[in-house]
Amino acid sequence: GALRALNMAIKNRVYKERPLIHHSDRGLQYCANEYQKLLKDNGVQSSMTEKYDPYENAIAERINGILKQEFDIAKNIKNLDLKKELIKNAITIYNNRRPHLSNYMLTPIQMHKQQILKRKQYKSKKLNNDIIVQL
Repeated sequence: GALRALNMAIKNRVYKERPLIHHSDRGLQYCANEYQKLLKDNGVQSSMTEKYDPYENAIAERINGILKQEFDIAKNIKNLDLKKELIKNAITIYNNRRPHLSNYMLTPIQMHKQQILKRKQYKSKKLNNDIIVQL
């Protein structure tokens, strides 16, 4: 599944001339030789979290949480075609219609198209090696 998703993402890339970094956690599917080879063969730089810390992958974790909580894509639907359609619609709404506070209330598409506002940077909530601030 991860290889199929990566192939689809590479095939549908809009800005093929721009450099691309694939950031992931250290899940087995992303560390697999075949997956890493596909990234390399397509000129995609691989980046992974260091210690399985979700704060190191905060933006991706937030997006996944929004898709699961706001769009309810994690619900138990047996029909694969229906599940794919729900996910596709959720991503379209997320990228094109849903403004984001972290994007100065622009949608992700609007943020990527403009050249004035800088993307906000997030810092780790770690105070030292093993203590995580609980909010």
